[in-house]
Amino acid sequence: MQAAWLFGALVVPQLLGFGHGARGVEREWEGGWGGALEEEREREALMLKHLQEALGLPAVGVDENLAVTPEGKLAWETQEDQGEEEEEATPTPSSIPSPSPTHEDTITYILGRLAGLDAGLHQLHVRLHSLDTRVVELTQGLRQLREVAGDTRDAVQVLQEAQGRAEREHGRLEGCLKGLRLGHKCFLLSRDFEAQAAAQARCVARGGSLAQPADRQQMEALTRYLRAALAPYNWPVWLGVHDRRAEGLYLFENGQRVSFFAWHRAPSTEPGAQPSAAPHPLSPDQPNGGVLENCVAQASDDGSWWDHDCQRRLYFVCEFPF
Repeated sequence: MQAAWLFGALVVPQLLGFGHGARGVEREWEGGWGGALEEEREREALMLKHLQEALGLPAVGVDENLAVTPEGKLAWETQEDQGEEEEEATPTPSSIPSPSPTHEDTITYILGRLAGLDAGLHQLHVRLHSLDTRVVELTQGLRQLREVAGDTRDAVQVLQEAQGRAEREHGRLEGCLKGLRLGHKCFLLSRDFEAQAAAQARCVARGGSLAQPADRQQMEALTRYLRAALAPYNWPVWLGVHDRRAEGLYLFENGQRVSFFAWHRAPSTEPGAQPSAAPHPLSPDQPNGGVLENCVAQASDDGSWWDHDCQRRLYFVCEFPF
């Protein structure tokens, strides 16, 4: 018993001094080199085990909380101290560096994006197919509308042609019923003021043309008809005679050349008086307009012909075939 006490007295101070030296070495390692704390703890635990065996103490498990105090004494750390050390040792989430992506992560990301694009393209194709179907339906509808519009246009054209024929037939009958019937033609006076070309167009629309007296007999009959219709006034009336193609070359509206003329002449002087070389100021000899007056009108009082500007608005007389 005394031997055991003596052995403990000799060994324990050495062990405590060893522990204090180990603690200093631990501090030196932590301060200078970053330390080997785990190795020192393993050494302390091993020395404690040998000491327990030498003193005859019961063997106990090595406690992880066993530590050496700064005074060189063994002590057990409390849970709070251990927790504080763990909190100090545990890095904050902000200080933990995020792991760098690997090649597998990059490939996975690219494949995911491609899958999303493929789904978007599929939806786009579905919408384009629906739009294409709608366009086809609209095209078919437009084609049907064009066909209906074409049929309507043809029907309108047929109606217009029928209306034109009816108007011409009506004008021809009206001209022969209300106007002057002479041989194979009829003359009808219109009391509307029109230029020569517009008058010709209106006569054609009614199934005739401007009057074209072919001979002296027709000319005299037309003169009597106009005098009776417009007396006691003298109104010039458009005829279907002009020299627009060439100056001095007078043609009917149908293109035939005029074979006779009834131009107005200035009144002759009284018997015994000397003829005057100057033209009469109010009734000069006709035609006298040159290139400025290319259309012919007939006076309603004596039936004489006068050349006038074709744009002048006058009465006109139409002729219709009978």
